[in-house]
Amino acid sequence: MSPEERSRTIESYGNAYHLLTEALRQFPRAMWQYKPAPDRWSIHEIIVHLADSEANSYIRIRRGLAEPGSTVLGYDQDAWATRLDYHRQSTEEYLELFRWLRHTTYQLIKDQPGSVWAHTYEHAANGTTTLEQWLATYESHVPDHIHQMQKNYDTFASDKR
Repeated sequence: MSPEERSRTIESYGNAYHLLTEALRQFPRAMWQYKPAPDRWSIHEIIVHLADSEANSYIRIRRGLAEPGSTVLGYDQDAWATRLDYHRQSTEEYLELFRWLRHTTYQLIKDQPGSVWAHTYEHAANGTTTLEQWLATYESHVPDHIHQMQKNYDTFASDKR
């Protein structure tokens, strides 16, 4: 990734909360609990997942910056959604948590020198990951889930016909 591409990616990463909240306005709140299939997540669950994922991301980037080469833990996102009963969690609180985590990490990474993006951490499930790979993964995380939310809405709307 060139320095210019990285800068654009960091700005996109930093804009994720705005992107997410704008997208959520498209979906009626009454359908946020709708699951298109038993093994698929609802919009409500996706919101909670985004915050939990961001909490993991928050630790990963800091480990990679402060302790290059260190090991970070993975987590079973489906087990978290089930065992932490995502449907009973407050989307407002989790949106605020996501906003805060993403903002503080954006503030941390936006002025990092180019050399740190080659730092790595060892992910328990994914192996060696560079901070540049971390950035690409988390920059696309919210847009990927917005796409999933749109598919949920499309299925919901077609089921109502």
